[in-house]
Amino acid sequence: MSVTAHLEQLKKKHQTLSDEVEMAVRSPGVDQIEVAAMKKQKLRLKEEITRLSS
Repeated sequence: MSVTAHLEQLKKKHQTLSDEVEMAVRSPGVDQIEVAAMKKQKLRLKEEITRLSS
C-alpha cells in the first residue's frame, strides 16, 4: 500500500471516529469511558496522519 493510500485510509477512519464521538456525546446516558477511549484512538490516528504527512 502506498503512503498516499494509507493516509487516505487513516483520514477516513479519523472522520468516521469523529462522527461516532459526536453522536455518542449527544446521546443521553453515554458511557464516558467509551467516549474517552474513542477520543484517544482519534488522537492516535491524527498523530499518525501528521507524522506520515511530514
